[in-house]
Amino acid sequence: MVHSIYSDKDVFLRELISNASDALDKLRLASLTEQELRVDTADLHIDLEVDRDARTLTVRDNGIGMSREDVVNLIGTIARSGTAELLRSLSEARAAGDTTASADLIGQFGVGFYATFMVADRVSLVTQRAGERTGTRWESDGEGSYTIEDVPDAPRGTAVTVHLKAEDAEDRLFDYTADHKIREIVKKYSDFIAWPIRMAVERPAPLPDADADADADADADAAGEPVAATTIEIETLNSRKALWARPRDEVDQAEYNELYRHLSHDWSDPLEVVQMKGEGTFEYEALLFIPSRAPLDLYTRDARRGVQLYVKRVFIMDDCEALLPNYLRFVKGVVDARDLSLNISREILQQDRRIQQVRRRLVRKVLATVRNLLENEAEKYRTFWSEFGAAVKEGLLDAAEDSEAILEIISAASTHDPEQTTTLRGYVERMKEGQTEIYYMTGDSRATIENSPHMEAFAARGYEVLILTDPVDEVWVERVGRFDDKVLQSVAKGQVDLDTEDDRKKTETEREQQRTDFAALLTWMGERLRDEVKEVRLSSRLTTSPACVVGDTFDMTPALERMYRSMGQPVPAAKRILELNPTHPLVAGLRRAHEQDTESAALTETTDLLYDLALLAEGGDLRDPSRFTRLLAGRLASAL
Repeated sequence: MVHSIYSDKDVFLRELISNASDALDKLRLASLTEQELRVDTADLHIDLEVDRDARTLTVRDNGIGMSREDVVNLIGTIARSGTAELLRSLSEARAAGDTTASADLIGQFGVGFYATFMVADRVSLVTQRAGERTGTRWESDGEGSYTIEDVPDAPRGTAVTVHLKAEDAEDRLFDYTADHKIREIVKKYSDFIAWPIRMAVERPAPLPDADADADADADADAAGEPVAATTIEIETLNSRKALWARPRDEVDQAEYNELYRHLSHDWSDPLEVVQMKGEGTFEYEALLFIPSRAPLDLYTRDARRGVQLYVKRVFIMDDCEALLPNYLRFVKGVVDARDLSLNISREILQQDRRIQQVRRRLVRKVLATVRNLLENEAEKYRTFWSEFGAAVKEGLLDAAEDSEAILEIISAASTHDPEQTTTLRGYVERMKEGQTEIYYMTGDSRATIENSPHMEAFAARGYEVLILTDPVDEVWVERVGRFDDKVLQSVAKGQVDLDTEDDRKKTETEREQQRTDFAALLTWMGERLRDEVKEVRLSSRLTTSPACVVGDTFDMTPALERMYRSMGQPVPAAKRILELNPTHPLVAGLRRAHEQDTESAALTETTDLLYDLALLAEGGDLRDPSRFTRLLAGRLASAL
């Protein structure tokens, strides 16, 4: 049964220490509620005792202990937990109005004790319940039976002695009498247990004074060889520093930094500390850290993510992905819950309403912290966004419930300022009178976007355009669609008309004349490029460039097409629209050449060159680079 429940043999010590911690909690509670129970609670602790010669490890506590009846019912019966029984009685007491009832206990399944049989040939237990005179000894080899007998004058509490199996590296059965292994397990699973976990350790004895008389035989073995002198010291193995349980004003920043480095294995200090506490029907404490730099594996598929999960200061799992969404995978920290739905081995977190509730609260708190940085600590915010902005924007794709809060903290470069970024809220506040759309353009770099033909009319009219260069920008702007009731509009898609009503009246005659003059050329070019474009039309977005390629309002961008193809997803190539600038000399000359000779080879070549130049201007891929090079070289030679 035990091997089918637990995956890591090390947890046997976690379970024994957790049981001992429960016993100490129960004794403290009993000393307050049972007047006739006179016990000394001044030095409650857990002892770990090692006998390397006998290969035993003993976990001893001076807690509540058990009677013979308790041993038969709780130890002799699998999956019957004394903690579960106590929790039920405490629940009934609280229902009856007893507000002093405490549920600060760990084990509820009653199988943790049996984890010892993963590493033990035999387990013996000696216990005496507080207030009784006779103790009980229980012993079993785990084969299905046990022995039980009375023990007079046993000390109060419980001592579990594990007779360890032989070390077997292939079976991941380690030497659990080794100091370093015990320290490792306690540090990982039980470092924050409230009670001290003590162990006797050997240390080198201090060197004697040179003037003191030395006994020549004192430091020699039977063969006369010198033996290093040692002393035995009692050491507390756990730090007991659950920083998340202490008020923030009582914790030094250096202590937070030390815990962050321990959790994240990052040598730098955290950018921000986020501490919160949930109270009410479900209680938990959380201490989260926002790093100051992105980990190297932030965008790799197998990156570690999630926070450490504790239940009543007992470590449960290292990377608990259920408590934070993927787009916040860079957040490190600890969540310590009073009660969570774990499976029977306490190694897997089960999905239920309380877990989702904690997740929502953690997300809101992290996003609120980032917004506070944005509003009050600009330098910290800029550091955060430069390191983690692209990851946060992923939340707009897979966490619709958080999109509103994420949009409030997004910042992007824009044509408003060559150095500083802007938020969407800041963009909206600067919008021109009558402007109803938030203009943006995606691309590989700021330079590419700013020099794009698509930007010419917006620059000429003084309209601000967001410059989006992260790959995820190609997706989220399409998914979100709007912010603050303003439509997000790509300057490289659809028709663009930035003229006011007065401007349209003034230029209506000129536009109508251009449509008439260029109608034949547009029809001919549309037929010539029918395999490449769906339409050729005059442009209102170009001022200096001869042509540009744009998409329909709902078309996929070329960059997004390339992204999907790189992930192995087949995407049909979408035909786009070629727009011509009727005032450019090249386009005007092309119209005149078409009027003179529609069968001219030079006209056909120039049309192909014009289309390829439009593709290059937006950073696209040429259809036939070698042909383009040959035609361009021929044209240059003719011009010279």
